[in-house]
Amino acid sequence: MGLTQDLLKLGDRYGARNYKPLPVVLDRGEGAWVWDVDGKKYLDLLSAYSALNFGHSHPELVKVFQAQAAKLALCSRAFQSEELLHFCREMSEFCGMEATLPMNSGTEAIETALKVTRKWGALVKKVAENQANIVVMANNFHGRSITVISFSTEPIYRDHFGPYTPGFRIVPFGDAKALRQACDKNTIGVLLEPIQAEAGILIPSVGYLPEVRKICDEFRCLMILDEIQTGLSRTGREFCFQHESAKPDILVVGKSLGGGLMPVSAILTSRAVIDVIQPGEHGSTFGGNPLASAIARRSLKLLRELKLSERAEEIGRRVQKQLAELKSEKVRIVRGQGALLGIELHPSAGGARQYCEKLAEVGVLCKETHDHVVRIAPPLTIDFNDLHWGIERIIQVLR
Repeated sequence: MGLTQDLLKLGDRYGARNYKPLPVVLDRGEGAWVWDVDGKKYLDLLSAYSALNFGHSHPELVKVFQAQAAKLALCSRAFQSEELLHFCREMSEFCGMEATLPMNSGTEAIETALKVTRKWGALVKKVAENQANIVVMANNFHGRSITVISFSTEPIYRDHFGPYTPGFRIVPFGDAKALRQACDKNTIGVLLEPIQAEAGILIPSVGYLPEVRKICDEFRCLMILDEIQTGLSRTGREFCFQHESAKPDILVVGKSLGGGLMPVSAILTSRAVIDVIQPGEHGSTFGGNPLASAIARRSLKLLRELKLSERAEEIGRRVQKQLAELKSEKVRIVRGQGALLGIELHPSAGGARQYCEKLAEVGVLCKETHDHVVRIAPPLTIDFNDLHWGIERIIQVLR
């Protein structure tokens, strides 16, 4: 633990303290496994919040990375790149949408979706200037920009970061009646996650997403679906909305699109919506760069070649079955869809953080979310024997 402790002290002295990570300093990764600087091996059951659906350093993606980096990694959007043009076509076809606007981080993609929606509201729906509203959900997590935290209900994300961006209405997640009551003639969009991952793996009742789709149609507003964590096979479908056929007007993707090697995100929508943005009104220096585009293209193909949606469903079945053996008065409920699961503990258990620390000690990396939930989101390429090994240790620690 010598080198680990020395590096943790270094970070504490020179780094910002905007994270409270587990006391682990990682050095390398392969598949579902990582090693720290002292050589200890861990099973990664967090997957960088679903950014590592393909696992660490997938050889096919590393191969593409190396080849494209040696060829052309970046060019200004003042010019086009072949990789970007192919990516936009392949991404649009993959999602069943007409157009793709690439960015880098998930937060950037959310901001892009909000800007496009506001411009659509002004030019197409013709809502009076500065009168438009977008309805969002309580307990949402869409990033940490000033605009996004303006409609957060989590004090740690919001407090002392005002003044806040206006134009948003907050309703309870999963409550279609409240959503309908919040909409009016000036509502231009409804933004939501199909499953609220950061809020503790909160899953709405069956029929909710189709009802949201119906309400958006009634009020002629855009349904904006944040599938940054839930998309690209994580829940057992290529996109979570496909479980109930509730296709959005704007689909926001990211995380695992970059294959665990690059930040890649995008919004997908129709030509009628995307064409409200004209040259100079929105952009990104790195968004859609050739290196990111090449990796994203290979990620989309690899997702289907490896049948990751089917694997996610099987992971979910196996984890749920194994956790059914967990008999502990600490556990309130286990919930999830596909390979996105959460073990919610009773408040009397003292919070999930201590159990994640104990799991790290026995070689399993998880992360608490919303204080009382242990999140399980392994790489979708994980070996099932390794998965069972990790879940067994979770059971032992929670007992």
